[in-house]
Amino acid sequence: MLLAVIGLAFLYFYINPREVNFLPKCLLLTSTGIYCPGCGSQRAAHELLHFNIWKALQQNLLFIVGLFILLYYLIIKMINIIFNKNLKSYLDSPKFLFLFLIIIITFWILRNIPIHPFNILAPK
Repeated sequence: MLLAVIGLAFLYFYINPREVNFLPKCLLLTSTGIYCPGCGSQRAAHELLHFNIWKALQQNLLFIVGLFILLYYLIIKMINIIFNKNLKSYLDSPKFLFLFLIIIITFWILRNIPIHPFNILAPK
């Protein structure tokens, strides 16, 4: 698993998704023209690996938020393993999962409204 993540990081560091055609395209976007919650994530990953935080946020704000949530989860898990603790994560709560689902659906809807300020959420 770790090797796959490192491999993807190298891929997105060296290959700009805007410049190649062999990386997967969003099926929803190509078939309907509607941005899914993940649209722009490949470009955001590329920009983030080059420390272009602003450009990464412009591609997919939810992707960056999701990475921070994943980082939080991993830190809690590592603390529990290394220090033999039993810290609970907010992510284990069904309320959090429901809230995050609502956030994803809201982001999905808002980024497809073609007027300002909602169009700021669409990938650039």
